[in-house]
Amino acid sequence: MVLKSSFTILVVATLAVFSSYTPQAEAHSWADCIDWKFKKSGKQDWSDKGGKCTGYARRYPLNKAFGSLDSAWPNRHYQQVHKNPSSALACSNRKAGAEPGSDETRANPPSKAYGGKYGKMTVTSVGDTLCVRWPAKNHAAKGQKSSKVQINLSKSKNAKDISQKELLKNTIAQLTFSNCNSGKNEDRRPCGGCFKVPVRAKGIYLLQWRWMLNKNEWYTSCADIQIK
Repeated sequence: MVLKSSFTILVVATLAVFSSYTPQAEAHSWADCIDWKFKKSGKQDWSDKGGKCTGYARRYPLNKAFGSLDSAWPNRHYQQVHKNPSSALACSNRKAGAEPGSDETRANPPSKAYGGKYGKMTVTSVGDTLCVRWPAKNHAAKGQKSSKVQINLSKSKNAKDISQKELLKNTIAQLTFSNCNSGKNEDRRPCGGCFKVPVRAKGIYLLQWRWMLNKNEWYTSCADIQIK
């Protein structure tokens, strides 16, 4: 009886431990929108009430709650190879990288990665302002040291994706990651930044959103942008 009672207590205690355990969601960011349009001129409001998205990353799924795609499959956070990120794939192929998931390889033609269940391709012009949005994912809290987002834009129009090393020669903007709306939910706070489209001939180009969370820990999102 004593043995049975002790076993029962052990089982109950074990179940209590597991029932109190809540898995922590992965919290790495990605480009939620490539071409965010504000409803009010001169006011940067990254919330769904403050604007709308008119251009997306490759194969970006529509009708998903903002900031939820770290727990969905395939996830959107592609981490480049940690030891040598500058030699890693520029865009996720759903297999490579420390956190495989989304497929952001170039479609042939590029338009096949957009429309239907996916968001639209970004269409813009030289000199236009593009505003990119991303979720904070607990990395933009008050007092935290802010990291930077690189915006890289290929110079090769209507061409295959270039390497990460080549993209790093074409960094057109450095954005502040913690440029976010205020709010208590540090995971789902919307953030973003804007930049001018540089001189390029008319065509379709690879644009890369690239964010460093920690030293040599980079996350990327890839998009095609059509310059008219």
